Amino acid sequence: MDVVVTGRHCEISERFREHAAEKLARLEKHDHRIMRVHVEVDCEPNPRQHDNAVHVELTAYSKGPVIRAEASADEKMGALDLALDKMAAQMRRAADRRRVHKGRRTPVSVGEALASVAEPTVAEADSDAVEERQVGPITVTGDGPLVVREKTHPASPMTLDQALYEMELVGHDFYLYVDKESERPAVVYRRRGYDYGVISLDLGA
Repeated sequence: MDVVVTGRHCEISERFREHAAEKLARLEKHDHRIMRVHVEVDCEPNPRQHDNAVHVELTAYSKGPVIRAEASADEKMGALDLALDKMAAQMRRAADRRRVHKGRRTPVSVGEALASVAEPTVAEADSDAVEERQVGPITVTGDGPLVVREKTHPASPMTLDQALYEMELVGHDFYLYVDKESERPAVVYRRRGYDYGVISLDLGA
């Protein structure tokens, strides 16, 4: 397994590279298909952010889906260990989920998920009206939130089971994908424990 370490706003010592390679080798016991792990270390120059002065993002490439995890700490070694623990936990959850029988853990349908959601009344809709404000070139509704990060990822159509598996690997509570059967954009999200919900878009509506 290859380990590539890059740094932003900081120098990466040979000692840290060796430490990272030694630590990340533990991931192979969770997923033997891993071919390469990219370690990105970003150091925060602001002294007020001392407790989160170092941000480490791990990206593992294998014959399966890409796996990501990130963490922050006051120094490189600590941030690396936290990110590594997160990635290992994500791999374990994904492996556990794959062992769950589909018939016993069928995700909640869109209809069931939305059945308990009541339509807002006109009065409620009016009371929820918020003002817009300008923050630089961006129009912000109410108190925000202001979008500070934007990502675009390539997407290949996949089954619901594949989407659930990849959601566990990236460690998020939701996963946006294109459904292989319906060819519609959809989101699978975690509810409680091993319960999941699915929301899809009807582009023809």
